Amino acid sequence: MSEQSPPEDARAGHPDALPEYAERVLEVAERIPPGRVMTYGDVAEWLEEGGPRQVGRVMALYGGAVPWWRVVRADGVLLPGHELRALAHYRAEGTPLKEAGRTTQGRLPRLDMRRARWDGGADAEGHT
Repeated sequence: MSEQSPPEDARAGHPDALPEYAERVLEVAERIPPGRVMTYGDVAEWLEEGGPRQVGRVMALYGGAVPWWRVVRADGVLLPGHELRALAHYRAEGTPLKEAGRTTQGRLPRLDMRRARWDGGADAEGHT
């Protein structure tokens, strides 16, 4: 057992409990308004903990319960394997998109990060 693993008896009492960091990441994802996005790095910066990879891991493991399509890659490329589901959400929410160029494989649009990115703004009460 690694030194960072919780003791067996602690896990047994709360088998469905999320790690504290994961809870914090998911709370940020839930705050992002419809039609706006934050990058994995933005979320880590907001939390002042971890980095883009740690946020991405949390979203991959636990993100299905929150608006996962609002936490994105910094380059605006749609999440591989989930492009069409995410695109449906973006269109329904009016998230700014850049239409795909002629040479773009699959001709899927990208997020217009300049217009879609959310920095926490006025809705950011309770920022840690």
